[in-house]
Amino acid sequence: MAASKPLVTIHYCIDCRWLLRAQWYQGELLQTFAEELGGVTLIPSRGGMFRVAVGEVTVWNRKTDGGFPEITELKRRVRDLVAPERSLGHADRG
Repeated sequence: MAASKPLVTIHYCIDCRWLLRAQWYQGELLQTFAEELGGVTLIPSRGGMFRVAVGEVTVWNRKTDGGFPEITELKRRVRDLVAPERSLGHADRG
């Protein structure tokens, strides 16, 4: 049996109305990592939380990383955990 694919979770604050932002990140990650991820789950939270994790590893936390990630940075951080050998094309340049 093959190893299960990593799962991404996005905790977003419902009081702050960040669902649409969370959905956009979800779609971008699923589009980019369709073969590498087992899914991206949105988890309603409170207290200004916006946190993205791959398994148990936090890849972005709004409170400690400062705001919201640019999509290229978020994809780089996810890629580094789920497919480190993979190129992200133009997102890797800079």
